[in-house]
Amino acid sequence: MNLLICSISFFFLFILGLINFFFMIFFNMNNMMIFIEWELISLNSSMIVVSLLLDWMSLLFMSFVLFISSMVIYYSKSYMMSEKNLIRFIILVLMFVFSMMLLILSPNLISILLGWDGLGLVSYCLVIYYQNVKSFNAGMLTALSNRIGDVCILISISWFLNYGSWNYIFYINLMKNDFSMIFIGGLIMLAAMTKSAQIPFSSWLPAAMAAPTPVSSLVHSSTLVTAGVYLLIRFNYLLDGTIFFKFLLILSSMTMLMAGVTANYEFDLKKIIALSTLSQLGLMMSILSLGMPELAFFHLLTHAMFKALLFMCAGLVIHMMMDNQDIRLMGGLSNYLPLTGLCLNISNLSLCGIPFLSGFYSKDLILEMMSMSELNFFIYFLFYISTGLTMFYTIRLLFYLMVNDFNLISLYNLYEEDYIMLKSMFFLLFMSLISGGVLIWLLFDKPYFIFLSLNMKLMVLYVSFLGMLLGYVISNMNLNSSSKFMITYKLSNFLSIMWFLPNLSTYGVNYYFLFLGSGLYKNIDKGWSEFYIGQGIFNILKNYSIIGLFFQMNNFKIYLFSFFLWLLILFMMLFIFN
Repeated sequence: MNLLICSISFFFLFILGLINFFFMIFFNMNNMMIFIEWELISLNSSMIVVSLLLDWMSLLFMSFVLFISSMVIYYSKSYMMSEKNLIRFIILVLMFVFSMMLLILSPNLISILLGWDGLGLVSYCLVIYYQNVKSFNAGMLTALSNRIGDVCILISISWFLNYGSWNYIFYINLMKNDFSMIFIGGLIMLAAMTKSAQIPFSSWLPAAMAAPTPVSSLVHSSTLVTAGVYLLIRFNYLLDGTIFFKFLLILSSMTMLMAGVTANYEFDLKKIIALSTLSQLGLMMSILSLGMPELAFFHLLTHAMFKALLFMCAGLVIHMMMDNQDIRLMGGLSNYLPLTGLCLNISNLSLCGIPFLSGFYSKDLILEMMSMSELNFFIYFLFYISTGLTMFYTIRLLFYLMVNDFNLISLYNLYEEDYIMLKSMFFLLFMSLISGGVLIWLLFDKPYFIFLSLNMKLMVLYVSFLGMLLGYVISNMNLNSSSKFMITYKLSNFLSIMWFLPNLSTYGVNYYFLFLGSGLYKNIDKGWSEFYIGQGIFNILKNYSIIGLFFQMNNFKIYLFSFFLWLLILFMMLFIFN
């Protein structure tokens, strides 16, 4: 039953993805766009409507998301075979994909919020899927980080009441100088930064690796983390040329650098790939903030293919290594898992931008267009150093996994007979090889004119070869700890844990509030308030009730005594005043 539902879901998503792709070609060739509105409720002059925008961009992105999610579900048929509640897992993945569809198709902030919140909620359910303390902490960090973005979109919705409709496409060009629209643009940018994990919201992305590997493959390629980039591509005309994009350029470039440096210190296979995703997100955001949304979208699509493949390969390797994720215990996998090694190497080299794999077409074009822009040396330096670092951690990863000696146990059982996983990986491998070339024909009807000096043209090769050399040197050092990079302990600590961002967003924020809460609980709840409110009122009422009971039990005697006492007081008062 479980396998049947998996197969039906895979087939349905795959066919839907193909239909979307052919529709995209038709729309692109005829320069078409379809806008559908369905009114739900009208408040004064503001209508709450469900809007759908079908253009080449939304259809193309949808086809990629549906294709990758169909491969992930097919892969899960084998990867999650031992799972008792496989149907629950498939339903969660389908809800995730549906939320992303809603986000992609919406030109309306209300329906965007539904998709946006749906992604946040379902991602929390998927991150805590393996129910342990680490997963719960990671899930809470993911949910709360994304909640900041949800609040920004909610505030934007309330500010859109100034315009009478929540369809941003109606106003985005006309009211660029309006204060409300500029304010909304800043909020949308902040929301996109939380979802796409830019500094200072970066720490949730590696933490979300607690989710099952098929989910990581879906989340890190085309759904959750790319939602912020896609939203900013749609809002690009509003923010282009503003101070917000200049601010985003610096933060996203720093994110790129930070992720590249931290990946070289990391030994967890999934976290290295997660940090490479963070680096590529920084690249997309930075080229977007330079005013080139088509290039950002192009890199978003090519990156989705090879990153999904990379995670699937990692999942298969972890499966075969008895659920061990430490790369120091792997090695020599090219001898035992040749087909997985082939897929892993090609996806890794595509990530580096090796000609003529899919990553090369977008990455090389981005770097050359950036070199032609009027930028300062700092941003130029960050771009190229980050490119070199990508090569650095990729070569390091390949050496640890493919070349070095196998280090896990003396008796091992590595096999590659899982044809279900391999089939889904080969589909993605084919797309990783051709998607760059196909998309550059489809998306850009006019070629970019690039005019650079020879050294600037070869700059990508220089930093790539330098990164490759450093990765080779580091991989062949015998030390297994991060001390091989260490200049000082503090600097090494700073670089290896994402510039202390996890400390700032978890321990740094939580500790003081929890400490304050425990103090208040001990001193107020169990201290003064208990003494004065709980126990105090109880004691007063108890004493009063004892007095009342005493009166009730000795009724006649008390009345006579009180009557005699009252007469005595009366006579004394009369005697005193006379």
